[in-house]
Amino acid sequence: MSGPSTREEVKQALERLGFAVEEARDVLRVRLEPADLRKAAEELLRLGFDHLASVGGVDWPAEGKIEVVYHAESYEPGKRSFLVELRVKVPRDDPHLPSLIDVWPNALLMEREVWEMLGVTFEGNPDLRRLLLPPDWSGPPPLRKDFRVEEEGIYVEYE
Repeated sequence: MSGPSTREEVKQALERLGFAVEEARDVLRVRLEPADLRKAAEELLRLGFDHLASVGGVDWPAEGKIEVVYHAESYEPGKRSFLVELRVKVPRDDPHLPSLIDVWPNALLMEREVWEMLGVTFEGNPDLRRLLLPPDWSGPPPLRKDFRVEEEGIYVEYE
């Protein structure tokens, strides 16, 4: 792969594209608008971040947002010591993001899990179907903070 090989060089490359980059321990964090997600992902791939380590999400009901968090990683020696984190907030009542499986094919299952657990639709993902929940699940996404678990009583009969 070509491109910058150190953490500082990667940070500078992202900043040249207009992204504000924060540093937190071994992570370069970039907060994005949904429209910038694909541009950032494609740039990271060009910089040598050849796979995703994770895709997850955080429900922020007070803000009316769901934040999707991507961690990109590289197998290149100079870049193995840190991750690049992309954070994107979408409206909680209609959460949509572009799928990144054409950038990082291993996003396929991770997007599917975020769709299932938080209700974020990844446009372009060809396989958004239940992964962990029963196929006939019709309730709200279970990782949203307003999801309520139905309690089942434990009844013991005494003689």
